[in-house]
Amino acid sequence: MTSERYPILSGSSFEEAIGYARAVVDGDWIHVSGTTGYDYRTMTISEDVVEQAAQALRNIGEALEQAGSSFADVVRVRYLLPERADFEPCWPVLSACFREVRPAATMMVCGLADPAMRIEIEVEARRRVR
Repeated sequence: MTSERYPILSGSSFEEAIGYARAVVDGDWIHVSGTTGYDYRTMTISEDVVEQAAQALRNIGEALEQAGSSFADVVRVRYLLPERADFEPCWPVLSACFREVRPAATMMVCGLADPAMRIEIEVEARRRVR
């Protein structure tokens, strides 16, 4: 049995330069790439980690919507931050998306591609019959 596989593109210059998609739909699964707080329309990023988290979630939400899904379908989330202390201030924004669905979650402290990036969020979702 073959499942349909296709990319979801955001128009980010990073996707073209690096050669990846914001998300990939593979059958009922949606794999959203690590997403930072860049506003892809303006290619700007806030200095505030909470605003970066909010923008990353807006970017992810748009990709999920294009894939026919939503945050309600997220089964796994990964948070990547260069500074551990930046995680807790983001909790209210993160909880607003995930409090009801309660996906499996991991937070890692690691370097990101650009020092301006203070949080990166990656999700996996599985579309359900509604």
